[in-house]
Amino acid sequence: MVGAVRRSGPAPERRGFAFVGREPELAELVELLDARPAVALVQGEAGVGKTRLVAEAAGALRARGVGTVVGGCHPLREPLPFGPVIDALGALGPLLPPGARLGAAAAPLAPLLPDLADRLPPPPAGPTGPGEQRQAVLTATRALLAAAAPVVLVVEDVHWADDATRELLLLLAGSLPEDTALLLTYRGEEVRGPLLGRELRRPAGTGLRDLALHRLDRPALAALAGSALGPDGARRLTGALYERSHGLPLIAVEDLITLGTRPGAADRPDLLGVPRSLREVLAARIERLTPDAADLVDAAAVLAVPASGDLLAEAAALPADRADAALTDALERSVLVEHGPDRYGFSHALARRSVYDALPGPLRTRLHRRVLGLLTARDPQPLVQIAHHTEALGDTAQWLVHARAAADRAMEVGDLGTAALMLRRIIDHPGLPADELGAAARSLAEAVTYTAEAGASADALRRIVDTPGLAPAVRGEIRARLGQILRLHLGGSHGVAELEEAAVELAADNPRHAAKTLAVIAAMDTGDATAAERRVWMDRALALLERVDDPEATAVVHTNRLVSLPVCATPEIPGLLAALPRHSDHPKVVFCTVISLSNAAEIACCTGLDAQVRGWAEEATALGERAGLDGLAMYARSYPVLLDWAAGRWTRFDTALAAYRRRFPDSPVADTGLLAAAQGAIAAARGRAARAAEHFRTALDQDATSVLALPAAAGLARLHLDRDDPDTAWRTLAPALRLLRRREAWPFAFDLVPTAVDTALRRGDRAAAAALAAEHAAGLDGLVSPGGRAEQHTAAGLLADTPDAAADAFRRARDAWRSVGRPHPAALAAERAALAGPAADAGPLLTAAAEEFDRLGAVRDASRTRRRLRALGPVPRTPGDPADTLSPRERQVADLLAEGARNKEIAAALFVSERTAEHHVAAVLRKLGTTRKALRGTAG
Repeated sequence: MVGAVRRSGPAPERRGFAFVGREPELAELVELLDARPAVALVQGEAGVGKTRLVAEAAGALRARGVGTVVGGCHPLREPLPFGPVIDALGALGPLLPPGARLGAAAAPLAPLLPDLADRLPPPPAGPTGPGEQRQAVLTATRALLAAAAPVVLVVEDVHWADDATRELLLLLAGSLPEDTALLLTYRGEEVRGPLLGRELRRPAGTGLRDLALHRLDRPALAALAGSALGPDGARRLTGALYERSHGLPLIAVEDLITLGTRPGAADRPDLLGVPRSLREVLAARIERLTPDAADLVDAAAVLAVPASGDLLAEAAALPADRADAALTDALERSVLVEHGPDRYGFSHALARRSVYDALPGPLRTRLHRRVLGLLTARDPQPLVQIAHHTEALGDTAQWLVHARAAADRAMEVGDLGTAALMLRRIIDHPGLPADELGAAARSLAEAVTYTAEAGASADALRRIVDTPGLAPAVRGEIRARLGQILRLHLGGSHGVAELEEAAVELAADNPRHAAKTLAVIAAMDTGDATAAERRVWMDRALALLERVDDPEATAVVHTNRLVSLPVCATPEIPGLLAALPRHSDHPKVVFCTVISLSNAAEIACCTGLDAQVRGWAEEATALGERAGLDGLAMYARSYPVLLDWAAGRWTRFDTALAAYRRRFPDSPVADTGLLAAAQGAIAAARGRAARAAEHFRTALDQDATSVLALPAAAGLARLHLDRDDPDTAWRTLAPALRLLRRREAWPFAFDLVPTAVDTALRRGDRAAAAALAAEHAAGLDGLVSPGGRAEQHTAAGLLADTPDAAADAFRRARDAWRSVGRPHPAALAAERAALAGPAADAGPLLTAAAEEFDRLGAVRDASRTRRRLRALGPVPRTPGDPADTLSPRERQVADLLAEGARNKEIAAALFVSERTAEHHVAAVLRKLGTTRKALRGTAG
């Protein structure tokens, strides 16, 4: 056995060199990481000093009580899910509170962090899909980091990260816990496209900076040389150092280490000679090694990854007594360095490559064979490394065997990124037999479907489906996965053609898969397919289902059938939901039941079945948690939040939404779809038009082809109508109306139809308004949509020929909304009824509406209604308020100030001049004895 290695000479270590030329970057990095949460990206070419900068920053933060844990990416990493992150998390033990045990959220990390087993709860039982696993690991990682805070998670060389790790880092960067930071290093020249697969945008409240490191200039190199050789030697050597290294710190440091071992080097710059590459620098140093140490270094270069002393000795064919001395010599001359307890290798990938490339071919081959024998005898076998060495030996047949085995193991342990890397290499291998190509492609498609960079494999899968010789069923499976990848990662109608063609190829031999595929495209939320086309796809799926007896396929098809329009609003929904299997032994069946209940709650929100929402959402949440499907909870738990908006509990909505964001910081629905529309509607009613527009535009920017973006289009158009700009409002509505018709989404009460009818009338196009109202009424025929019926009455009122008919229709809309339990649209309908009907009825209707708006906090609506009341005649005044009590108008101003509104926005919300708004603001601040800033801090 190789014993402990001791350093015995005065040879300088890399960490002993002065830190030069990076002071501004270090200050910027420490400042960013000290204002957590924060994300820092450090890029630079190989050898430019990224690792040293990170080490200096870690030292500065450590002095301030901030811990740092580091993980690194590697091109020959063995399968381990999210390996670089897991490596770093494994070092968190000393930073955790003494004796503290982490909660259930951290449980998914238990199998991956054996060193923290005593601090983590048992892992959850039951299988999980890739998406659920990523979500569970993300949640667990956040919980572990939060427990160790303040802490910085460092992942180096992210350009070598696998897809799954990149996606985890992307999600983590968007939802860092308080008092934590993320620091990533990478080589910019080796990254194509976004570093983490998708563009990293700065999350609210999180710092984000991308630092680029450049080569050192001559003064910095002089300072570096001075730290090793003294100022006189630095003056004589700086020119030679710069000429050789061109400012790359790695080569300059290697030169200085070489010179530091030679007495009198400062007086002999010619000792550097003429070599200009790292290869020659290391070759000169290796020449001074003992023969045993040189053999050990050669073996390390072939092994390619840091290895134990024993493995290095065996690879170099050295007995234990000589191996100890050889390793000591290699370390003291800084050819090899320590990477951890009993792990030795090169300081940098460039250094290893330079030594490897200098090996004579026969020696390189002999070492690969020896290493391959050693690794093959291990249990478990390091399959990625074994595949690497068989490839280096030119043994294609064995390389394929080991590469496929490595991919299979990676799939088994959930390391989809490593699996995808190996499978892509297999697929790219020329002359691969059709059956092997098909098997590899199927596995690749399965591995990458839910990863951040699935697009990187899409081209390979496209090539494969066009390869002659594949069986139709195999081709169909690959094509179906390709279609799913395109659908998930490109959106819109991408992938539909591939999925439909795959269903044809699968129908004969695999009707189960074909039925599921057709059901998926029937329920896709894209604006490109008509409802008629969706019905055809769903009918074909149901027909194929009759040929199979498979609970999972049945569950998938019926789950997708539930959300295909207009089935979603049929009277059969309660019966379909009641018949769902709640206690199946098939995890996928239970998954589909949870999805069905969650989707039903969403549909109920859209159609005005508010009384059903909470029950279906709570059942979906409870069933999902019992089945270990916690990742679905973020969807189901969003619908009760929407109920607070619908029921007019807007302050409670603000509080519930804030709590929802804290619980699900990475939720994709918090600022999109229905929740975005709800936030926009509340902001508009409160008089915050700019904020409302921001919410609406965010929802539309996320996915304008989704039916859940329709209320955002309606809200944005309504803001244009408020500015008396019906033409812009109509242009805003036009894409949404096309989507509405294609999807036959008439049951969804999104205020789209009433807004469009109102807009068309204001543009003088009564024919278009009447045609749309007729389409809406016909589309609701036979369907259950209380909200849709209320909007039908509103449209009828807008189109009515007489004041009495209009007022009567608006009253029916008011009553319908009251039955649903939505006070705000009910009050708006009452206001319309007042304006449309006889003047004698206007006063009571407007008064009731104004009082409802006041109760809701709808400042703009209340101000508009009271202004109309005043136009009818004198309004009785309430007794004067004491000097320290706010009037109703002043309470409205205070609410707007708490929202951060400026005087101009307050004036627009209250329908007064800006000068009048200034007087109101001054009175409010005087009575409350406060300031704008202090009052803004009270907003919920």
